Amino acid sequence: MSLVRRDPSADAEFKARARELVARMTLEEKVSQMVYTAEAIPRLGIPAYNWWNEALHGVARAGVATMFPQAIGLAATFDTDLMETVADVISTEGRAKHHAYARRGDQGIYKGLTYWSPNINIFRDPRWGRGQETYGEDPYLTAEMGKAFIRGLQGKDPKYLKAAACAKHFAVHSGPERERHSFNAQPGKKDLWETYLYAFEECVTEGGVEAVMGAYNALYGKPCNGSRFLLTEILREKWGFDGHVVSDCWAIRDFHEHHHVTDTPAQSVSLAVESGCDLNCGELFWQLVSACREGLISEEAITRAVERLMVTRFRLGMFDDPEKVPYANIPYQALCCDSHKELALEAAKASVVLLKNDGILPLDKTELRAIAVIGPNADSRRALCGNYEGTPPFWKTPLEGIREAVEPDVKVHFAEGCHLYRKDPNPVYAFNLMAEAEEAARLSDVAVVVLGLDAGIEGEEPDNSSQSIGGDKPNLDLPGHQLELLQRVVAVGKPTILVLMSGSALALGWADRHCSALLSAWYPGQDGGRALAEILFGETSPSGRLPVTFYESDADLPSFTDYSMANRTYRYYTGRPVYPFGFGLSYTTFAYHGLTLSKTELPAGEGLEAGVTLTNTGDRAGWEVAQLYIKLPGENMPIHALKGFKRVFLQPGESREITFTLRPKDLAGVTAEGERVIVQGGYTL
Repeated sequence: MSLVRRDPSADAEFKARARELVARMTLEEKVSQMVYTAEAIPRLGIPAYNWWNEALHGVARAGVATMFPQAIGLAATFDTDLMETVADVISTEGRAKHHAYARRGDQGIYKGLTYWSPNINIFRDPRWGRGQETYGEDPYLTAEMGKAFIRGLQGKDPKYLKAAACAKHFAVHSGPERERHSFNAQPGKKDLWETYLYAFEECVTEGGVEAVMGAYNALYGKPCNGSRFLLTEILREKWGFDGHVVSDCWAIRDFHEHHHVTDTPAQSVSLAVESGCDLNCGELFWQLVSACREGLISEEAITRAVERLMVTRFRLGMFDDPEKVPYANIPYQALCCDSHKELALEAAKASVVLLKNDGILPLDKTELRAIAVIGPNADSRRALCGNYEGTPPFWKTPLEGIREAVEPDVKVHFAEGCHLYRKDPNPVYAFNLMAEAEEAARLSDVAVVVLGLDAGIEGEEPDNSSQSIGGDKPNLDLPGHQLELLQRVVAVGKPTILVLMSGSALALGWADRHCSALLSAWYPGQDGGRALAEILFGETSPSGRLPVTFYESDADLPSFTDYSMANRTYRYYTGRPVYPFGFGLSYTTFAYHGLTLSKTELPAGEGLEAGVTLTNTGDRAGWEVAQLYIKLPGENMPIHALKGFKRVFLQPGESREITFTLRPKDLAGVTAEGERVIVQGGYTL
């Protein structure tokens, strides 16, 4: 689907109105609009507004709202139509909340229409705690899912935005969390343009994203929120960005406290605004008044920033008659309605990836007498969520989903087995938990072991207190006693199914060799337990695909602080992964045949169409995610790179023609100098 282009006349009108409004403001009034807690200006009819809101996988931090799978789980669906629909529901619920509160004069935090989502950073290293917020390790998948999210969130009206999306964190940001306030990323130009900037460029030039958030770290010695190279030369001049830029929270003070590129707060705020940052998540921009009077920054630069901010508010319809704004009358009753609940379930089912199956799945309910459900995440609500979450209208853990799914006479034996991450100093307590798990397995026909992580042990630096290295993982091992628990359950001798709930890849080599089946359920949202049960018992065929590579160990990876893409992700990794990017099994089988190309000699600057026939060769209906990869000639090009994907549902024996359209940009390579060029030679699709 293409971007809904704004009505040029309406946009010109909004810009003219913004210029006229800002021209009537004093310096102090202008600056009051540049912090996230923008103050009211009664004499100009401007209400207070809090810019800070989150919507990563549902309206977040604002009470009850439909909770979808975490972003990494949504990426695993490889479904842009589903992603757009999810984002549309999020903005519907956000509008419902916003107007209900605004009618009472409540403009508090997490009640606005400017959402600081999506996170389109590249998940380059599985140790990064915030990778769960992203769409995985691939620039193309990230861009396509990001654009779909933006389309759904911002709406289809040519004049007004339904909500304002924000692409973050610009740029070259993916850990380590504990160093983010001082880290200086220095990737080569090829990696910068091929990997780290690609999704941002697509979301700006093709997605029409309204806002961009700068990253905490520095790039080439300049803090990203004070980088003219990023915020002006690339974002506005090269890509034509027309929205506003917001700093990450309290990132401006890092200029003088951690990056040491300025000496005073006044110098820091001046550098930020002159470089192209318009809005401060924080309060340091209040220093702009004195900085302007001291000659550190011009009032013209301040005016320009405020005009951009007011244009966004005009585009959201905040100063117009609600009857003229198509989204202003969404009722509060739209929250968590039945269709939204069904969509959350659909998304959860589509996100689950079947990694191994020796034939044990799907389970036959009629042959089960007892089933063991074991593990610290088996009945964990927190493992449904991920971070940047709201409060769902209900919770359905794996244990609850399985209990509801089995026949009434089937016994469900539950055992926690071990703590999620702590190695208990009391060995008797730990032994008893495992002994209980072993007994549950002995009494059952099959054991479902639910392990992994939650957002308490992987996430953002300030949100994490259980590890000493910020929100990142120290390694890829299952934490605490989890591997020992799995080994002891497997040793009982009953078929064992491992369900991994996490926001990232873990080391599953032992599990792959010894378990009967493995599934990755990510953080699946409010109805994750029901979704998992439907897959385990064959009501739904699994269809998710991995948006990240599962490595054997972190020993296979370069240093966490090395931002070179060499030997990272499926595009450059030269080792053998446990499970590769794009991988995922089904309960049916598919065959591809009849590959066709619209041309075999391709002049530079022309696109290409590739067609293939896909057939369901199994005996069950199911979804297949057809993926198109390309390998370019020449040195230092990716081993292969995703350039197209389509999610297709087929009945047994059904065939369908699939066509992929490759743009000239999709056929180009990036040189060591960062130039996108068409390479002469033979291409492999």
